[in-house]
Amino acid sequence: MRAMDLHSRYPALSDLKARARRRIPHFVWEYLDSATGAETVTTRNRAALDEVLFRPAALRGEVKADLSTTLLGRSYPAPFGIAPLGMSGLIWPEAERHLARHAARAGIPYTVSTVATRTPEDLKGDIGDQGWFQMYPPRDPGMRTDMLRRAREAGFHTLVLTVDVPAASRRERQTRGGLVQPPRLTPRLMAQVALCPAWALGIQATGMPRMRLMDSYADQKATGPLPSTAHVGYLLRAAPDWDYVRALREEWDGPLILKGVMEAEVAARADAEGVDAIWVSNHAGRQFDGSPASLDGLRHVRGATRLPILFDSGIEGGLDVMRALALGASFVMMGRPWHFALGALGREGPAHWHDILVKDMASNMAQIGAQRLSDLPERLATPG
Repeated sequence: MRAMDLHSRYPALSDLKARARRRIPHFVWEYLDSATGAETVTTRNRAALDEVLFRPAALRGEVKADLSTTLLGRSYPAPFGIAPLGMSGLIWPEAERHLARHAARAGIPYTVSTVATRTPEDLKGDIGDQGWFQMYPPRDPGMRTDMLRRAREAGFHTLVLTVDVPAASRRERQTRGGLVQPPRLTPRLMAQVALCPAWALGIQATGMPRMRLMDSYADQKATGPLPSTAHVGYLLRAAPDWDYVRALREEWDGPLILKGVMEAEVAARADAEGVDAIWVSNHAGRQFDGSPASLDGLRHVRGATRLPILFDSGIEGGLDVMRALALGASFVMMGRPWHFALGALGREGPAHWHDILVKDMASNMAQIGAQRLSDLPERLATPG
């Protein structure tokens, strides 16, 4: 389908979400779209972003927005990338490969999850020079060393340590939807699959998604019952502390990012511990329903560190990217939107969502007279 046709039919994320919901089984949708508890964090994330306003500009002549930026010594054509999402291949067949290939073509980072349905080695020929590896920290040091080796040898140059998942969240909608790990198709779920032929054919070709990296270490897992929202990744993971960060820093010679930071004191200490960047996130409400908005976390963190700050949670368009950058983020990452795009359009989805973001940013930056990303803070309607 031509890009012009896509923009006329799916001009916004809401359009992609609506189509994705029709094309993927209900139990998969509930996994992708749900948070935890009453899902109030989702509302707070949206409300906090909507409160950030810019001053429209007049008599500035033609404004051609330059979206390019640098992060951790690398240049990027746009200030956004692809965040990790566990079990991506459940959302859409071969999701990890589609996302890796788009990232390589577009020159933006793609972060593959420890609990992806493809291993780092699987993506070696797809990721180009844009590979980031997200780690849920294994308890066993030997397993950690091996996991890092595999990521490095597959071409992943940046390590993202997730630090905000000390225990399994409940995710009630996901539980009601019937998804368990590893995925198992009950008669109820099979009936949902039958309504989504494109998804079903793709899964038939690739096989039922599994956490392949974690499966390779399954013989080292502990025993005992797990919550229905947990998986082998939980069995292999310890809640990290600063000692763990130091050990990881000694083993990994590339950039190290801490993901899931909402506390100024953590950000303030990170530089001294050899961390290269902070990733502000409330996990989009998937872990804890009592969290402040991620944007409030950004406000707390930005004054506590000189390190680059990445941001995620609640981003729904180019204007939201601008809002986060104006309040001190260096780069913005998204997980769900790329997967809504995959669910809606398959392999064409990531490129279309990328194009939506670029066009939305260019249009809105012209409206406020901002030629460069560094102009955004001074165009805020109220101080950040």
